[in-house]
Amino acid sequence: MRGAKIRDKCARFALAAAIMAAATAPAHAETEALDSQVAVVSPGSFYKVRDLHFGIVAASTLPGTVTVAPNGTRTSTGGVTLIGNSHYPAEFAGMKPTQPNRPVRMRVGSNTVLLTGPGTPMVVSLFRANTNPAQTLSTIPRNFQVQQSSNGAFALYVGATLAVNANQQPGTYTGTWTLTLDYQ
Repeated sequence: MRGAKIRDKCARFALAAAIMAAATAPAHAETEALDSQVAVVSPGSFYKVRDLHFGIVAASTLPGTVTVAPNGTRTSTGGVTLIGNSHYPAEFAGMKPTQPNRPVRMRVGSNTVLLTGPGTPMVVSLFRANTNPAQTLSTIPRNFQVQQSSNGAFALYVGATLAVNANQQPGTYTGTWTLTLDYQ
């Protein structure tokens, strides 16, 4: 019986040593290449900083929607499941040419855009920006106030709603849309 206790203590010591060795082993190093960018604005300028991304979603037998708000929050309805956090609104940078407190006229090129990929195209609509008023953008130019610094520089964020079809085929879907700002 005494031998069994010694073997038991040795086994516990060996297990503890293996756990300690695993915990103190050097970490495996990986290197990633990263992009860097900057948008330099001047009076009367307007630049795209980042595209609109709805992120990764899972479709089901029910249709649904994915909405990315201008503030970056993402919600879904129907049979769509949100996966991860790889979503973000489109981001633009600009600077009003004169009189920074005047509104800008803003419009999209189309009220709906098709995202195409390996399956049935999906419709993007209800484009919204972080503006005042917080209304859906349309093809009809309307006046909006953008939050800006004292010299007229601003960051503009635009989100939208994506209609996901029932049984949407997996894959990457892309589309192009336009945003026009007219400084007054």
